[in-house]
Amino acid sequence: MSEGPVRTLAVCCAQWPVVATGVPASTPAIVVHANRVVSLTPAAGVEGVAVGLRRREAQSRCPGVQVFELDPTRDARAFEAVLGALDDIAPRWELSEPGRCAVPSRGPSRYHGGDRRLVGEVTEMVVDAVSRSTGVPPRDVAVGVAVADGPRAAAVVAEDAARDGTPVVVAAGGTATHLAAMPVRRLTTGGTGWGRRGELDELVDVLRRLGLRNLGRFAGLDPTDVLARFGRVGSLAHDFARGEEPTRMVLDDVPADMGVSAALDPPAEQVDRAAFVAKVLADELHAGLAAAGLACTRVLVVAETEVGDRIERLWRHEGALSAAAVAQRARWQLDGWITTGRGLGRCRGGVSRIELVPDQVVPDDGNQLGFWGGSSEAGERAVRALARVQALLGPEAVVVPEWRGGRAPGERYRPVPLDTVDLDARVGRDDRPWPGALPAPAPAVVWPNPASVELLDAAGRLVGVSGRGAISAAPVSCSMGGGPGIEVTAWAGPWCVDERWWDPVAHRRRARVQVVLGSGSRSAAHLLSLESGRWWLEATYD
Repeated sequence: MSEGPVRTLAVCCAQWPVVATGVPASTPAIVVHANRVVSLTPAAGVEGVAVGLRRREAQSRCPGVQVFELDPTRDARAFEAVLGALDDIAPRWELSEPGRCAVPSRGPSRYHGGDRRLVGEVTEMVVDAVSRSTGVPPRDVAVGVAVADGPRAAAVVAEDAARDGTPVVVAAGGTATHLAAMPVRRLTTGGTGWGRRGELDELVDVLRRLGLRNLGRFAGLDPTDVLARFGRVGSLAHDFARGEEPTRMVLDDVPADMGVSAALDPPAEQVDRAAFVAKVLADELHAGLAAAGLACTRVLVVAETEVGDRIERLWRHEGALSAAAVAQRARWQLDGWITTGRGLGRCRGGVSRIELVPDQVVPDDGNQLGFWGGSSEAGERAVRALARVQALLGPEAVVVPEWRGGRAPGERYRPVPLDTVDLDARVGRDDRPWPGALPAPAPAVVWPNPASVELLDAAGRLVGVSGRGAISAAPVSCSMGGGPGIEVTAWAGPWCVDERWWDPVAHRRRARVQVVLGSGSRSAAHLLSLESGRWWLEATYD
């Protein structure tokens, strides 16, 4: 902790996930995660698309929009070109997420002739680096650079600078005045690393209901009362609103006994091998901190090559960094450095050494488990075993399910590589209704290649479904793969969906029916779908 806030330079590349794809600003495009829009181009915004919309709502407003899935590795790889350029300004830039970085500005400001000259030079460097890295014309690159008292305030002001297109320098001691007119919802902005989003949303909701609708009124409260009412989260937010952030951005070397390192012999030329070593180090670091009752909130990742090239990055997290989160960020950094850095001449030879240093630690508050269970030693061992298998077989060989939402059973989850998700995080899925989705329970088996079946009525005719969702007759028998008909002892439905009606290529009209075939111990329940006049076996219930 320090006696006062540290003057900080922050950089914000607006809508970085979609910028990293290389799509021009004049082309409608969105990046989605869990079927929600998280980033978009200005052309998509003109069509009425906004962050937070469902994928289908965004496509209905802009039928020709290009859709990309969120890929943090791609984002980090593209952002490495920006960080490489900024290394000429100062070492050890701190990242909360790809597209955002910060550094104490005192030294760079003195060297470059003041804050205003510094933000101007940084803006030009970032715009040029983004244009070269992604191919987006410089005029379409929205970059915000700001200097303020404290890293959180600088990050929030940089967002405004990106929107307005003009660098901002807040006078020393004037940060509270600059923030006073901002609404309290700005407590949830500035990127990750300032608190858990759920806790910040709850804080903002309470402040609004108390009538404190801007940061100036919130800053006017007594710090003791804020701490007593809102706890540590509210106290840190209150310090931010007053322009008195106490957290230092320490760049001094920390005690060596707290870090872990490993030498790679022979040096690693590929990302996969280096990332596996980083994963082992992350587990070792996490175990050592846990034994001391500590948790890491900011970690320094250092990598060196056999010819002496070196890269150092500080990574901040919204909570305590788990072993998986540390390994994930180390992989992003290594991938960006090896892939992008070699093209820039900053990474020559193989990676010969990796070091992880806990730069900021806090007392470990532990993990409150749910009543019906939670993390276990067996689960942690399973995650470590999966990481080893992935290192042997490759990053795409081990996949885990990730919730994305959808109407059909096969659309609700998608397999993603193990190292792209944090298995220690408990991310709640979006349980809001999907019109036309099947009711619970979900089928046990979803067939990757649906088989053709015939669903017949009592007269031996193929059962059909009208445009209004009315079934032509009760199903009596079902024939699979040209075999004999099996008696339908129970059925339910139909559930009709008309998806992507605005897209002539992806448009689909389907009707689903649940059937129970046979009786007694030999009965089986299936999910059948009717599309283009043919019935298909889509899934089977246990």
